[in-house]
Amino acid sequence: MNAQPDVHETKSGFVAVVGATNAGKSTFVNRCVGTKVSIVSHKVQTTRSRILGICMTENRQLIFIDTPGLFEPKRRLDRAMIAAAWGGAVDADMILLVIDTVRGVDAAAKATIAKIKDLKRPAFVALNKIDLLAREALLALIGQVNALHQFEETFLISALNGDGIDEVIKTLSDRLPNGPYLFPEDQVSDMPMRLLAAEITREQVFANLHQELPYATTVETEDWKTLKDGSARVEQTIYVERESQRSIVLGKGGSRVKIIGATARATLEEILEHRVHLFLFVKVRPKWGDDPARYREWGLDFNA
Repeated sequence: MNAQPDVHETKSGFVAVVGATNAGKSTFVNRCVGTKVSIVSHKVQTTRSRILGICMTENRQLIFIDTPGLFEPKRRLDRAMIAAAWGGAVDADMILLVIDTVRGVDAAAKATIAKIKDLKRPAFVALNKIDLLAREALLALIGQVNALHQFEETFLISALNGDGIDEVIKTLSDRLPNGPYLFPEDQVSDMPMRLLAAEITREQVFANLHQELPYATTVETEDWKTLKDGSARVEQTIYVERESQRSIVLGKGGSRVKIIGATARATLEEILEHRVHLFLFVKVRPKWGDDPARYREWGLDFNA
């Protein structure tokens, strides 16, 4: 086992990754960490709680706080997610705003930038999906963003294919405060595996249900056993709010939930590097979005 570097040589700290829903924050954090720690979906509002993704680079520990996307809250869960997002920014050493270049600086982005200015933290901006914008339009967007706030640096990235990510990691890690590592060097997230496994299955629920069942589902890992051969037996329940939604998740003859389970299992096996036996059940739990226990599990404030 390698000895930890002297604390005078090491750096560590937190970077809150904020931005509108679907800007690419979770894809960015997963790319920096080098493995999946946060779910990714083409649907908005999929990240529910603050998730730490830990990136080790040389003698520096860069801890990204992947926050829920910023949007106009309508439900209790929405309000809790927004509170978690700004709570992550308040607690961080630095803030990284991720902007979808295709959407540009809309009203939501302007409101977010105004809030960042109030926090008085070193702030950086990453313009994501640069491969989808012409050079002239990209230059204009850079000027527009920095006219609203003088960011420490503007990064041009594609979180999906990795362009510009190394530059972000190097620049932010250079700005970290001196100090000991806050997590073990081989740890990639603070999320318990049971919760991460539930999030991975929820990601596949989003991917396979398309527009049929947008946000009426949640997933819980009910049981996790390590078997004698080193594999894991995992039981999860997909909860919906109404009986009619249950049949949608199951699909004809259980076909849809089988696809969800097979894809989630493959992702889990890749992360865990051993075999996983995943069993999915679909149950009705009316108004699960108003259950304080769910909020505690996600690390959200029920009364936000």
